[in-house]
Amino acid sequence: MTNRRAEFRALHHAGRPLLLPNAWDHASAAALAARGHRAIGTTSLGVAAAAGRPDGTGATAAETLALARRLRTLPVLLSVDVEAGFSADPAAVAEYVAELAGLGVVGINLEDGRTDGTLADLADVADKVAAVKAAVPDLFVNARTDTWWLGVDDPLPQTLARARAYQAAGADGIFVPGIVDLATLRVLTQRIDAPLNALYQPGGPGLDDLGRAGVARVSTGSLLFRAALAAALAVADGVRAGGLDVLDGLPSYAEVQGLAPAGGD
Repeated sequence: MTNRRAEFRALHHAGRPLLLPNAWDHASAAALAARGHRAIGTTSLGVAAAAGRPDGTGATAAETLALARRLRTLPVLLSVDVEAGFSADPAAVAEYVAELAGLGVVGINLEDGRTDGTLADLADVADKVAAVKAAVPDLFVNARTDTWWLGVDDPLPQTLARARAYQAAGADGIFVPGIVDLATLRVLTQRIDAPLNALYQPGGPGLDDLGRAGVARVSTGSLLFRAALAAALAVADGVRAGGLDVLDGLPSYAEVQGLAPAGGD
């Protein structure tokens, strides 16, 4: 196991969760790194929307790989959201992830939700996990199940069954987005023998409460990208309405320029 991958794995503590903010381009990742975040994830929605493509449809394999290549110079541990692996073929998924690993990526997020609102076949997802782990054994595979996110009937048994299957295939962590109920999260952390990843949601539990529920990792998902988009719209509306006062905390031109690596990619 490389030192970077071992370091990333060690950041997952039940009770003291890793906050994993999700970036969508070099500037957002570099700014988060400058704020002291040692580990950063990517957001598939942010990457897809920035490229003018839909999320979750397997349309951004090239963009995701290009982003990982741009981020390899940053002093961060990078986990990449690969949607469902950008292929139905486990061997092709493993080949793609191995290319990411060659760029220094320490983990991936692999999901089982489909854009039609259904879950992918459990065995098919497990086969992808197994293929990735065979290709890059020490990569942290965070297997995401969208049982709650998609609102399936009686999600707990399905979540536990999928978690067991993905763990048996080699998954290192289990991600169950869509839950804000701490009692439910406690049940999952008690019954899933792997680091549990929760999605932070505004108005939901904070890091301390999630940690007390046994959560080991908290992702922001697309929240930062959507917040940045909302801020841009608010500023544009303010200018159109007659102007704005000085915006507190707004990075200067020079500060943003300084986020770019010397000499480009």
